[in-house]
Amino acid sequence: MRALSIAATGMLAQQTNVEVIANNLANMNTTAYKMQRAEFQDLLYQNVERPGSASADTGAVLPAGIQIGVGVRTAATYRITNQGNLASTGNPYDVAINGKGYFHITMPDGTDAYTRAGAFSLSPDGQIVTDKGYVVAPGLAVPTDAVSVTINSQGQVQALQGGQTAPQTIGQFELARFPNDGGLQATGDNLFTETAASGAVITGLPGSPGYGSIQQGYLETSNVNSVQEITDLITAQRAYEMNSKVVSAADQMLQITSKMS
Repeated sequence: MRALSIAATGMLAQQTNVEVIANNLANMNTTAYKMQRAEFQDLLYQNVERPGSASADTGAVLPAGIQIGVGVRTAATYRITNQGNLASTGNPYDVAINGKGYFHITMPDGTDAYTRAGAFSLSPDGQIVTDKGYVVAPGLAVPTDAVSVTINSQGQVQALQGGQTAPQTIGQFELARFPNDGGLQATGDNLFTETAASGAVITGLPGSPGYGSIQQGYLETSNVNSVQEITDLITAQRAYEMNSKVVSAADQMLQITSKMS
């Protein structure tokens, strides 16, 4: 009986769907989190009678035939990269990207990572780093005697030092873009890495064509829509229940068949 295995694939698919939704809801308050969606595809079909095959020696063909599907599978969990809202924090080292782009992060092993979470702070030697202490490229060092730090919309970092009347430019933020944002590999800690699917990184300055601007004192919020997620969760739960009912019905049919022997 194919119905048992078909319904089992449906239950597995909806289990994956619920897991994706659960991760979205768990990250509702994660800075710059991008929600995911599970995408499904039908599996191969068994051709009992192939469409278009000859049904008579007169040249007549089957207009539809008999094809029986064997279930469903998870094809992908794609990431929706729509921008979240910008929330004011008042922290001068919190920066948000208003538009396209990622901050470039230099990992401790020298590899590159990318993030939209701009919750930055200063390291013991004055460098601007992430909350894990990873250096924000290209490596911006704030003088220890800086009275205030200003980051303009073009990503220029200016520090006003004690005894001076005009701020000094100490560095420039750079932004990274990719041909396919959905192909980035999520590694946790709000970080992504380049893959063959994402395409090669393209760097540019904030505010230039194709790149977002920098907003100092703001953080990007998660783009998870809680109402939509709860609706999707109920739909996935109902689909799981219906597939489980198919399993129960198929089991009852097998019991009836066994009693006939």
